[in-house]
Amino acid sequence: MSPHATGRLPVRRSVAAGVPFAVIAALVAAGPPAGAASQDAHVVRTATLGDIPLGTFSNALLPGTVDDDRGIDLGGIGSDIYPAGRKGEFWTVTDRGPNGQIKVAGTKRRTFPVPGFDPAIVKIRVSGDTVKVLDAIPITTSSGKAVTGLSNQAGRDEAPYSYDASTPVSYNANGLDTEGIVRAQDGSFWLVDEYGPSLVHVSARGRVLTRYVPKGLNLTGADYPVVEALPAVLLHRKINRGFEGLAQLPGGDLVMALQSPLSLPDGDAGDASRTTRLLRFSPKKKAVTAEYAYRFDPVNVVDPSEDDTSELKISSVVAVGGDRLLVEERTDKAARLQLVKLGRSANILGGPYDDDTTSPSLEQLDDPAAAGVAVLDKRLVVDLGKVKGVPGKIEGIARVDHDTLALINDNDFGMTDGAGAFDAQGRLVDSGIETTVTYVRLPHGI
Repeated sequence: MSPHATGRLPVRRSVAAGVPFAVIAALVAAGPPAGAASQDAHVVRTATLGDIPLGTFSNALLPGTVDDDRGIDLGGIGSDIYPAGRKGEFWTVTDRGPNGQIKVAGTKRRTFPVPGFDPAIVKIRVSGDTVKVLDAIPITTSSGKAVTGLSNQAGRDEAPYSYDASTPVSYNANGLDTEGIVRAQDGSFWLVDEYGPSLVHVSARGRVLTRYVPKGLNLTGADYPVVEALPAVLLHRKINRGFEGLAQLPGGDLVMALQSPLSLPDGDAGDASRTTRLLRFSPKKKAVTAEYAYRFDPVNVVDPSEDDTSELKISSVVAVGGDRLLVEERTDKAARLQLVKLGRSANILGGPYDDDTTSPSLEQLDDPAAAGVAVLDKRLVVDLGKVKGVPGKIEGIARVDHDTLALINDNDFGMTDGAGAFDAQGRLVDSGIETTVTYVRLPHGI
């Protein structure tokens, strides 16, 4: 995506419906489908999102929120993808917006180049080799203001800085680092967030109805209801590694996936661990009803080029019938999809491993199953790292039909880390990574 692209198209807002939307033709050609033997999983379609200036997009939804987009285009919508009903149409969600890291005096600072950016729910259509934006819904507070993507709490979240890491930016209790998305039968949305970590119920027009957070978080000052309904042990989530995956089971229950193992009892234990957690939430009871231990494969199995266990993440979970889920284990360069079933016997909710004084912690166990912990059984469905044409950093997966998946990548708004992310005029030096939707056909279905 060129930050200086010409012919960038405006975003329109529906006045009659009262719901913001964009009808934007993204005329960027993608490469041809990757060839593969018919008996193997293979790419059957690749579609690309064209250049849409971030300021134009954001200000059409909430006027005046972005005064300078620094040449950044809309991106980051690959945080998740969920079927929207019609063929080729999906709901997606942005994350907290353009952000990066710059080292200053030996310490990494988190930068927010467009601090006014507001996370949005974006409806897209895959048409040929193009991803078109059909609709966009800003996520807002109870009073209709932007939630923003800014860090919530000093001392718990990364301190926010300007694009060049020179100037502190204010924290915002409303801020959300949105990731997973599903749509409920009543038209409302459920999202997950990495900061709390939290589960967020959002109206059909994007207003936060309730944010469910861990007990003891003590988040004050938010302009929407905050309910401490999640296990307190989640307070030990790694920085920038809260909830990322979200699935909706046929009965309406939600399953949230922690991106990485908890830092229990400390960061070193979390970095070395291969055990993370899934939680089941009942919207009817407004409570967590089950918790499951999920065991990653060794990092060099998931990604043969990687030897750092802390690079393992869950980015997407997909309901595939009954209590079965596809779980995406990934690094930034490779991903594998595992099939699991959420059995009652695997529920560890309320047990010793929800107590942060338990020693050794769940995360410290070299072999949780051998220690008597019920770990979810899993079966490999596909190694996406071996499928030609699948991009890196896949964060969203949706089921298209019995044997086809839609994958979407997070392009990080074209940003990179380091002082070279912006030129001398403060304009983005684009990474060139595009947002793509890739269809993969599985020879034996799911």
